[in-house]
Amino acid sequence: MDPTIRTPTLAGDDRPDAPETRTSVELDAAEALRLLGGVSLGRIVFTRHALPTVRPVNHVLVDGDIVIRTHGDAALIRYTRQTGAERAVVAYEADDIDPDTHLGWSVVVTGYARLVTDPDELARYQALLRPWATQRMDHAVRIGPDLVTGVRLTARGPSPLA
Repeated sequence: MDPTIRTPTLAGDDRPDAPETRTSVELDAAEALRLLGGVSLGRIVFTRHALPTVRPVNHVLVDGDIVIRTHGDAALIRYTRQTGAERAVVAYEADDIDPDTHLGWSVVVTGYARLVTDPDELARYQALLRPWATQRMDHAVRIGPDLVTGVRLTARGPSPLA
């Protein structure tokens, strides 16, 4: 093994007497969306120059869809316009994982993004979602969740080695 490559370890993995082991539990779609609705920050994944692109954004869950606000010159807006009204495939990921224990959850939603063009709908999202970026965010994108997956990272009883 190359000595310059370091493999990260989970909290407690460096001790042979670690009291717990960790496991992941699959979440059903309803629970995954419920958890997603409880946080405001995530990452949108889309294609740019034929490669995956990831941007941190804040979001709100509205009627089961993910809504984000952005500015008119954003790469996501250009991508959504290029692919057509209902063909902009995106993924959205959010999580809440404790940095010390590595316990928490992660959710990924894959679906189609569409630009919000209706002025009343856009005004509704502007009232519901305050962007954390200081830039003017006068556009909104709504993502319909076609595939929802998630895992909960949990501690599981004493280790058999303990």
